[in-house]
Amino acid sequence: EDMEVGGVSTYLCVSLQGGVDNEATLTAYITIALLEIPLPVTYSVVRNALFCLETAADQKENHVYTKALLAYAFALAGNRDKRKALLDSLEKEAVRKDGSVHWQRPGKEPEADLPFHRHRAPSAEVEMTAYVLLAQLTSQPAPAQEDLAFASLIAKWISSQQNPSGGFSSTQ
Repeated sequence: EDMEVGGVSTYLCVSLQGGVDNEATLTAYITIALLEIPLPVTYSVVRNALFCLETAADQKENHVYTKALLAYAFALAGNRDKRKALLDSLEKEAVRKDGSVHWQRPGKEPEADLPFHRHRAPSAEVEMTAYVLLAQLTSQPAPAQEDLAFASLIAKWISSQQNPSGGFSSTQ
């Protein structure tokens, strides 16, 4: 049921058509934006959105992109248990290569190593890897030493994706 309080919906489980087109993904985007304002987790729309995301986080078939968004949302909300569970799950799906760590879409073929060719990952992979990095570093209290060490491996991969001008491929 959708309730209106001051013109703002207090029940925030929304749907999206497109890329990773599930309710949890768009709800996580919006919840992250609200928490970054920052609105408190006690604010009704945030509280209800987090309830939706807790339900979504329990789904076994979540896409790696969705898990990355959920991990960051729970990190911002201060939910250590959900953040840790999602980061642990993501760590099992990580691609480790050349002393760095990143995430890619399930079923995607790894790029061939071609001489004199530096592959840049699709923007969605840079984006989801960046969300994992944000979740890794957003911790209360401050991130532990092992979190920082893992985060540095993620940052190494992200920085390797920069183009010659210092930017990245087009992202949403």
